Amino acid sequence: MAAASGMPSLKHRRNLVQIPYRGVSYQPYAGEMTETAIVGHLLGKEAYRRTHFVILHDGERRHALAAIEVADRETLFSPIDHVEVLALPEQCVFVKDPATDCANRSALAELAARNGVGPDRTLICEGKYDHINFIHRPDPLILRVVEVVPPEPPKLMGLVEQVLSYADLPPIRPVLERIDLRDLCASVSPKHYLVPCRSGGLDELGAPVHFLDERPPERLEWVLVGCERSLQFHRHYYGDEPLRVEMCPRRIAGKGDGPTILKCCLLEFDIEWEGNTLIVPWGADLSMIERALKEWVTHAQ
Repeated sequence: MAAASGMPSLKHRRNLVQIPYRGVSYQPYAGEMTETAIVGHLLGKEAYRRTHFVILHDGERRHALAAIEVADRETLFSPIDHVEVLALPEQCVFVKDPATDCANRSALAELAARNGVGPDRTLICEGKYDHINFIHRPDPLILRVVEVVPPEPPKLMGLVEQVLSYADLPPIRPVLERIDLRDLCASVSPKHYLVPCRSGGLDELGAPVHFLDERPPERLEWVLVGCERSLQFHRHYYGDEPLRVEMCPRRIAGKGDGPTILKCCLLEFDIEWEGNTLIVPWGADLSMIERALKEWVTHAQ
């Protein structure tokens, strides 16, 4: 139920989040938690000009969410002349989580997923700094992140999560798919391993490990754990092609059901699309990952 208004309905809008969250007013309420009662309670009351949503609570963790409009957004306070109840207590889930940034859409979507709140309900969060916000009908974009380990934590997943902590993006849930290089190495039993560098965390594989970036002076009977770029280095250093365990996510990742992001060291400065897979350089930084995610969102829409 709503007062007569030309305002578009928000009740069925998915991934609705108020940014900035100062537009959400959290108010105690002792009346009936019905649509009619809530509209009657709010309609005609004065509200601060920056308030767009009201969360009512009865002190017993029962909540309701309503969108409001006021007669004048220029004056400091103005009467509420439009109310739309978006969610009643049976649709609302209240979660207190001090680690969740209520100004971050993806963080709210992740919290909703962890608490089983799907697109038919509303998450209300008391999060970091004791601030309160909501995500109504959460239905975030799902991004499959394919990455090799070690090292731990997986770098690409960490970069994606960091970008989502600050970038202006719709709600996104990254889902990690690991490719464990130790499992790949277990498929061979060489006298020696040659791996790209020490930072890969592959220094204990059950046989002596050598590092390609250090250019071992003696060509040994090894298996190269590496991608096409490592193979190019090996050809340059030693003039031949060794037995090799492929480690490029682009070459060995299985096809998933949805959008995917992964790294490829044959890329150096640009981003490529391959079907629904977004490919970034192995050395991608935060600015490149942010650009890639914004391109993906535009592509998805």
